[in-house]
Amino acid sequence: MALLKVFDPCAICLLCLVLSASELCNGGITGNFLRKEYSPDMPLDSDVFQVPPGYNAPQQIAGFLNHDRGVIISWITPDEPGSDTVLYWSENSKHKNRAEGIFVSYKFFNYTSGYIHHCAIKNLEYNTKYMYEIGIGYTIRRFWFKTPPRTGPAVPYTFGLIGDLGQTHDSNVTLTHYESNPKKGKTVLFLGDLSYSNDYPFHDNTRWDTWGRFLERNAAYQPWIWTAGNHELDFAPQLEETTPFKPYMHRYYVPYASSHSTSPLWYSIKRGSAYLIVLSSYSAYGKSTPQYKWLRDELPKVDRSTTPWLIVLMHCPIYTSNWHHFMEGETMRVV
Repeated sequence: MALLKVFDPCAICLLCLVLSASELCNGGITGNFLRKEYSPDMPLDSDVFQVPPGYNAPQQIAGFLNHDRGVIISWITPDEPGSDTVLYWSENSKHKNRAEGIFVSYKFFNYTSGYIHHCAIKNLEYNTKYMYEIGIGYTIRRFWFKTPPRTGPAVPYTFGLIGDLGQTHDSNVTLTHYESNPKKGKTVLFLGDLSYSNDYPFHDNTRWDTWGRFLERNAAYQPWIWTAGNHELDFAPQLEETTPFKPYMHRYYVPYASSHSTSPLWYSIKRGSAYLIVLSSYSAYGKSTPQYKWLRDELPKVDRSTTPWLIVLMHCPIYTSNWHHFMEGETMRVV
């Protein structure tokens, strides 16, 4: 398995690669890094935030991995629910299949979201390119995705690795860098801190919408595996908003139930020769908590003869010298 590492200059997240004991890993210094000054957010009229034409046209399209031979397509219609249907077909077929989804919405302080659609497509063929359409009439939009190969110990698979993306001018550079990389990642492992909307007055959730439109150019064509960071907490009692992760969990639908998790903040999935486990740095993880118990039960399921790579994703580094999160992951490491 190859790993394509693509970091924003301010990325401070952690990817843990847990290899088998028979593997010898040698650490070392590969180069020096001088952190840039913070880049400002792109203005609301930036072309990367452009709204698609047509009344109630689907926007913020994104794909998520489902277990085995499935994907989850998500999108938002801003004005009314519209259609929950996704039409899809393999590249070499003319027959269009139909999948029906659901929609949700939420309120956060003085913001009301659009209609957030999630549609699971199941029983797809391995390693196959599919076209798909969403929308009605003149607002129909077409995209494509490719399903992964069958899981196996020698199956090559390339992941992109991004964290702390935000929507600054540097964010645009980072995403462009990833898209132009000749390694061509097939799935993005995203390590938390998505839109940074909580940095705005009243946690301005319109910045979730701009971020979704910014990301669409990539996320509509390949799956992203999500990890929640501290900027997704959105715990704001001063605004009478006391439900943690509210915008994040409404917008990003992950297949947590398939791995017998009780929360979308921790789950597992397999891809290629890798077994991926996502954990939440900002949820309880003591020995009596649901997250700890789930992880305890999940680890024995890892079969190194089938998936020799075990990749654990979390936002807060367990080991770091960066002052932003210094010692923040210490209690999780001890547990």
